[in-house]
Amino acid sequence: MTQKVEITIDGKTVELPVLEATEGTNVVDVRGLISEGIFTYDPGFLSTAACDSNITYIDGDAGILMYRGYPIEQLAEKSSHMEVCYLLLNGRLPDASALEGFIEDIKSRAAIDDQFKHIFDGFTNKAHPMSMLCAAIAGLASLFHDGLDIYNAEHRHESALQLIAKIPTLAAMTYRKSIGKEFVEPNPDLDYAENFLNMCFGEPGAASTISPTLASAMDKIFILHADHEQNASTSTVRLAGSTEADPYASIAAGVAALWGPSHGGANEAVLNMLGEIGDDSRVQEFVDKAKDKDDPFKLMGFGHRVYKNFDPRATVMQASCDAVLEEQGIEDEPLLKIAKSLEKIAREQEYFIERKLYPNIDFYSGITLQAMGIPTNMFTVIFALGRMPGWITHWDEMLSSPFKIGRPRQLYLGPSKRDYTDINAR
Repeated sequence: MTQKVEITIDGKTVELPVLEATEGTNVVDVRGLISEGIFTYDPGFLSTAACDSNITYIDGDAGILMYRGYPIEQLAEKSSHMEVCYLLLNGRLPDASALEGFIEDIKSRAAIDDQFKHIFDGFTNKAHPMSMLCAAIAGLASLFHDGLDIYNAEHRHESALQLIAKIPTLAAMTYRKSIGKEFVEPNPDLDYAENFLNMCFGEPGAASTISPTLASAMDKIFILHADHEQNASTSTVRLAGSTEADPYASIAAGVAALWGPSHGGANEAVLNMLGEIGDDSRVQEFVDKAKDKDDPFKLMGFGHRVYKNFDPRATVMQASCDAVLEEQGIEDEPLLKIAKSLEKIAREQEYFIERKLYPNIDFYSGITLQAMGIPTNMFTVIFALGRMPGWITHWDEMLSSPFKIGRPRQLYLGPSKRDYTDINAR
């Protein structure tokens, strides 16, 4: 039996259907309210489902994250980022032959046109890598826009392959530009994560010396960031895509949204916080500052807006973090000592336990990337790299069925009608 909700407006009762979810919370379909001249008010869209989706499910209270029904813990332990990309795009896990073909499709599209590389000439070495990445992804439209039909499934799939293939190359190019070094071409003999690290830290024409431990940790970072339901950047991709913008422009909009410190910049903010604390001896001082309601200081990397129990990605990331630290032999590095002290406090002090302020993925990924020698201004670029398959899958899902251009409403609180006064009479 279909559930319904009744609301009364000015003495008139309106019935609104309840739409049932496969997992999680059902939603009240409020579309019928517009005919009554009523809109709902929901700042931040915290209680509003803007779409239906078959891609990712999150239960924040239970600490559950699933891609296409598969728990993130299983994917991180047993899968690879390439397999997860295939899963997100196609809705199913590939067999060995399909995965091999997909990997070859990605490798064959990884190179960047020599003429297109000049887009980086417009930036100085001091430019933030995210500004370069945003511009470069938008610029891809100049290469692939002609003849692109976003309503053609094969065209959308080709766009997905191009973006997933080229984002590591472009991301590495932003890093090389920032340090004033020559670009390193993609190497088809390397896997996805190893190739990215080699394009960052290798030398042109030289064999890769990337550690398998570091490559594995980076691959897990990509998996854990591959999608996260209707977050700010994914919603931005969908909103931009709803205007029928091409996928490169839509993804560039998502990159811009990700750049904010409250979203993709959170792991960069963790390292900045550790730098502000400065020394292990001052950890308790800053913990006390964070507890003080009158002090603006905040501990970054603890708790999560969605996960009210624990972040399931953090557990996986912690293991990778420990492996990287052990291999790099830098457990005594000052910022990492501060991080370990904070982690211990958060897991033992009642203040944090009662508020469920557990270390989240940003805390561990920030420490891991720092240990790998990646500068903080590249952290969000790597987040964008990992999130690419999720963005492009949501864009494709939206265009695969009827959709409406996004048009949020507002509660107007400005002046009522008033007459213009001549400037000489004011």
